[in-house]
Amino acid sequence: MGLPIETASTLTDINDLQWKNRRVLITGGLGFIGANLARRLVDLGAEVLIVDSLIPQYGGNWFNLDGIRDRVTVNLADLRDRHVLPHLVQGRDVIFNLVGQTSHLDSMTDPFTDLAINTEAQLHLLEACRKEAPQTRIVFASTRQIYGAPAYLPVDEKHPLVPPDVNGINKLAGEFYHLLYHKVHGLRASSLRLTNTYGPRMRVKDARQTFLGIWIRLALQGKPFEVWGGEQLRDFTYVDDAVEAFLAAVTPATEGKAFNIGGFPPVSLSALAGTLIAANGGGSVVHKPFPPDRKKIDIGDYHADDSAFRAATGWEPRIDMPEGLGRTLDWFRRNLPHYWQEESLPP
Repeated sequence: MGLPIETASTLTDINDLQWKNRRVLITGGLGFIGANLARRLVDLGAEVLIVDSLIPQYGGNWFNLDGIRDRVTVNLADLRDRHVLPHLVQGRDVIFNLVGQTSHLDSMTDPFTDLAINTEAQLHLLEACRKEAPQTRIVFASTRQIYGAPAYLPVDEKHPLVPPDVNGINKLAGEFYHLLYHKVHGLRASSLRLTNTYGPRMRVKDARQTFLGIWIRLALQGKPFEVWGGEQLRDFTYVDDAVEAFLAAVTPATEGKAFNIGGFPPVSLSALAGTLIAANGGGSVVHKPFPPDRKKIDIGDYHADDSAFRAATGWEPRIDMPEGLGRTLDWFRRNLPHYWQEESLPP
């Protein structure tokens, strides 16, 4: 039997008592957000199982578990194979479902892989939970991309859903499957619509997670980075704040619902570039127009109204951009070879 989940109405409820000995599964747990979440849960005393396919393009990296490798269990598996799931979900108190293909451009050039990972694999997981772990609590990682180009700002959860690319369509389907399985089958699922998340362990090899990763790598290497356009507004969430949002979401108040997760007031990309250069102690920018393939799926200005999630859980971001960028740069100065060169091998 799984342990009962206490109501977490404020962040102060997320403590050792709530998470100690909880059996937690993190899909995509070798990736950026998943590994940071695993580290937090280990510190809180949870028993963490990580499932990851470690497909090179999708951000999984053994070094993300540096320092906690002997305190978690890792199962290398691909959730597109539904046969691996039943024994993985059995007995889990909480499942943080972060598995996904995140590249918008890749979704347009290879739509069937995106469909399989962001939609079919999600359905495999939910079916396994329905049959083998109906009492488990599930938090799904969705994306602001499902809204498309905003009709108004800030974007709240009532905004029309008009995904601008294949990735957005498939992520929306994955989210809707979670909410449907709550409504029809009683699975205790909820969804967090993340904005641009950044911080230690993010992918910096390419733009498959976020353009900011490339900016950070090039700034650290003393090379100019490109700003496309520059006037677009974006909001950002430091990874520690995103992790706290996932933990805060494990409360009855969020079940069967989808919530925006934002951050501090939005900044233009040009202003963000300036903040990054200041935090790095130097750097240079090359301004360019959007490449045609990117322009077609760019959503323009975006920032989230996440007041519903704050009211439901008491969560709020704590790390602003200057501090978050400073922390990220400091961390990558020590660890960049593990993320820019070939992915590290398992210990």
